[in-house]
Amino acid sequence: MEGFIPLSIPNFEGNESRYVNDALSQGWVSTGGAYITELEKQMADFLCVENVAACQSGTSAIHLSLVEGGIKPGDMVIVPTLTFIAAVNPVRYQFAEPVFMDCDDSLCMDAGKLERFCREECCYEDYVLIHKASGKHVKAVIVVHVFGNMADMEEIMQTAREFNLKVIEDATEALGTRYSSGRYDGMYAGTIGDFGAYSFNGNKIITTGGGGAVTAKSPEVVDHIRYLSTQSKDDPYFYIHNEVGFNYRMTNLQAALGVAQLEKLPEFIERKQDNYDLYKKLFEGFKYGRLLGFREGTFSNQWFYSLEIDRDRINADMPVIVKRLQDMGIQTRAVWGLIHEQLPYQKFIAYEIEKAYEYSAGILNIPCSTQITKKDICYVAESIRNLLGELADE
Repeated sequence: MEGFIPLSIPNFEGNESRYVNDALSQGWVSTGGAYITELEKQMADFLCVENVAACQSGTSAIHLSLVEGGIKPGDMVIVPTLTFIAAVNPVRYQFAEPVFMDCDDSLCMDAGKLERFCREECCYEDYVLIHKASGKHVKAVIVVHVFGNMADMEEIMQTAREFNLKVIEDATEALGTRYSSGRYDGMYAGTIGDFGAYSFNGNKIITTGGGGAVTAKSPEVVDHIRYLSTQSKDDPYFYIHNEVGFNYRMTNLQAALGVAQLEKLPEFIERKQDNYDLYKKLFEGFKYGRLLGFREGTFSNQWFYSLEIDRDRINADMPVIVKRLQDMGIQTRAVWGLIHEQLPYQKFIAYEIEKAYEYSAGILNIPCSTQITKKDICYVAESIRNLLGELADE
């Protein structure tokens, strides 16, 4: 095998150069320009929503959602512990406190434990959910659709509505994922809750280099988020600002890239699904690991592929496995360290964390770029099977 097989890299097969050069020729390179407006329109059309605001990153999209959702210092926000830390850090930007929740077998938030926490650890009076032990207001929940999987939004939304919680969907990994049956049939990740955040980071299914987007149930709310993202500028000529704003607007150059990428999104999703199906076939019957599936009743973008390794039978920990595969020319990645165990978050509540420990220690993400070849997929699967078989026999 020659070369190196990366985990997830961008794919620029479309009109990226053409649109970026057009933006350059017009001189619109910063946070104004027609491509930003076009990207927002195309995103809204794709998601079947009325309004989308383009912003600097998925992190800024979550932060703006918390600001717009009225999260104040001392409030509590329920978050997953099994996620990238960018989903949680904005809670602290607002000087609010995270409450960490376990995952289910989809790797997304455990909806049953969310409901139990609200019912047993809190009291609900006058439309306010109060944490009994601290007396603090539990105001929102951030739900992450991990690796393109859809969280159990039917149960999560039922709990949120019962206890008057704002729901922020972190759909940064799930652009294009939607329900295919049930109460939310046809609705996309990020469009079910009160707010939806998206990311166009370099490893996402489409990219603008950096960049993100945010939507909300009310188009007027999205308009206000857009206003906040541009330093809350009320008068562009005399620099009047009536609210504290943020420098969170996407640039026109990024948006030009994004418009081209959106044109390829349906094809990219189809490739992701085809490649996943091939991996699934190649790992069928493998006794040292299994490829995780996606929630029944959903159409997933299948952004990342997760191999759950049988750690009881493998005589090596994840860093050894990742390093050995790296030496073979295959880039893989362990899942994130749990957020509630990270130094800045150890003092906050972690509620009945169980499965997250198992998955955090046992998940290996394998190469999933849209331009990966079938030959490379076969090499990856064969190499992993051989390596884990070797480590099991040591």
